[in-house]
Formats: sequence, C-alpha cells, structure tokens
Amino acid sequence: MRDPRRDQPWFPDLCRLPRLAALLGLAALVVVVLALAPDGAQGWSAYRFLSACGLAMWLALAVAVLLCKLRAPLSRLSQRLGALAALAVAAAVAFAGAGVVHALYSTLGAEPLGVGFWRFTSGSAAVTVLIVALALRHFYVSDRWAAQVEANARAEADALQARIRPHFLFNSMNLIAGLLRRDPAVAERAVLDLSDLFRAALGAGEGESTLAAECELAAQYLSIEQLRLGDRLQVAWERSEPLPWELPLPRLVLQPLVENAVLHGVSRLPEGGTVSIALWTDAQSLHLRVRNPAPPQDPSLASLHRGAGHAQRSIAHRLAWRFGPRARVTAGWSDGYYACEVTLPLDA
Repeated sequence: MRDPRRDQPWFPDLCRLPRLAALLGLAALVVVVLALAPDGAQGWSAYRFLSACGLAMWLALAVAVLLCKLRAPLSRLSQRLGALAALAVAAAVAFAGAGVVHALYSTLGAEPLGVGFWRFTSGSAAVTVLIVALALRHFYVSDRWAAQVEANARAEADALQARIRPHFLFNSMNLIAGLLRRDPAVAERAVLDLSDLFRAALGAGEGESTLAAECELAAQYLSIEQLRLGDRLQVAWERSEPLPWELPLPRLVLQPLVENAVLHGVSRLPEGGTVSIALWTDAQSLHLRVRNPAPPQDPSLASLHRGAGHAQRSIAHRLAWRFGPRARVTAGWSDGYYACEVTLPLDA
C-alpha cells in the first residue's frame, strides 16, 4: 500500500537559495563568534579571519549541495536514521575538505590557523555537524509548520465543500420527502442523521472528536446512503474489543474515508457491494481499515481518484500533526477491492 504523505519528502529542501544563504551566513557567524571569543589564544588577523570564513562557507556550500542531491534517498529512510545519515555525510565532507586544505597549507610549509592536522580536521567536522544539525532542525520545524497551515487550509476547504455539496444534499432531501408519507419514522431518523453530518462538517477543524463519535458519524452517513442505494449497499462492521473509544481524534477522520468507499466504489458498480469497516488494536497501535469493491481505474474518472487522494492526504496531514510521525494512512487497490488503513499510536 502507498502512504500519501510519502509523496512529499520529509527531509528539508536545501536547494532553495534562501536556505543556502542561511547556511552560509550561519557558517560565517560561527567564525565571528570564534574570533571574538576571549580565550587568550593567538590573535585573529584580517588574513586569518578571511581564511577561516572562506573555509567555513566553502564547507557549508559543499554540504548543502550534497544534501540537496541526496534529499530523495534520505527521505526514504526513517526520520531518525535519515537525520543521522545526513549528519554523517556532513562530517565526512567537512573532514575530507579540511584535510585537503591542511595538505595544501602543509606543502607551503605552514599550518592553517596554526593547528595540527587531526585537531584541524576533527574540529572542522564537529563544528560543521553542529551547524548542519541546527539548520536542519530549524528547516524541518519550519516545513512541518507550513505543512500544518496547508493541512488546516485543506481541511477548511473540505468542510466548505461538505457544507455546500449539492448532489448529496438534494438526493437526501428528495429521499426524505418521499419517506414522509410512507415511513415517517425512517424519514425522521434520516433528518436527524443528516443534521448531525452537516453539524460535523461545520465544526471541522474546531476542537477534537473521539473514536466513538467518529464511528457514530460514519454509521449515520452510511444509514442515509443505504436508504438511497437500497440493497446495493451493504455495511459490515468488524470491531475487535477492547477498543479505545474515548481516544481523542481530529474531526472528520473516518467519515470521509467511508464516503470515498461509497462514492468512488460501491455506487459505481451496477451490483453494488459491501463496505467493510474494521477496527482493532495491537500492543501499541489502533488500526482502522475501510475496504470496498471498486471498479478498475478509468482515466476518464481521474478527477474522482484525485478527490479521494486529496481527502486521504488531508487526513494524513492532520493525524501526523496530532500524533506525530507514527501516524500513517495507507491505501491501494488489490483484486478488485480498494482499502484504506489508518494506524495511530496509542501512547502518543
């Protein structure tokens, strides 16, 4: 299955000119701090200062370019392993670059900055690692904040779309109008379910929900769709107790996945099908899986598939912000069925 969040690399993009300038400026700032430090050592001449600045900025530029090129493979690693690999690359580049500089100075009968080979190379590598670690952490936090802002904007757009979606509203109202005389009790239940759905859409992005509330909202949506589709839509709930029913969740996590299963799957098959919703836990995680029969991917329906993927990416972003990197949303087609699974840590 494919994780929608992996479409966007998590490793910070160092190919941007502002970030490259920030790294070069940070390297120069470190040299300024060293030059101003009152350590009683050999004084800093203008030549020594410019030489140190040139070395620091050259190493920063080399590391930035290399990490820029390695962004895609580093993003395929876990965040912890990828960060360690990036720092190891920075240390290796700095050690090798400082070694080359020291060797060039040695051929001229001098020592750069008045220090020996091992102190010069290891010190350059250590300072470079510190600079890169600080810069990567800052850029990573900045990227996550930007992603959260974008996810909030998408969630608000999804909520606005749910508020004004004409087809579902008109179909539901026509269905209720037809039930008023034939079965008033069912019509009343449909009105209440529809009211709860639109109330949840209006409150999307405001406060939190719970696992129990999300399941109830999904059941209400399916109840309305079953009235419309009749025997073409069957629903199978699989709940493996015990379940953390009071687990806090962002609003509208499960219902959009169920809606995708009906809209892009069952309703497009003449014979209909069964939407299966499974909930279970293991030692550390909660799992929610929505599975439904789905027609083959048709290029003429590409916009529908993009709509389903957009909802999953929005949910993945909001869950990642709420639960951290261990929250996952995976989805894929297999043997005529489409399945979307949400995995959430229970100890977050």
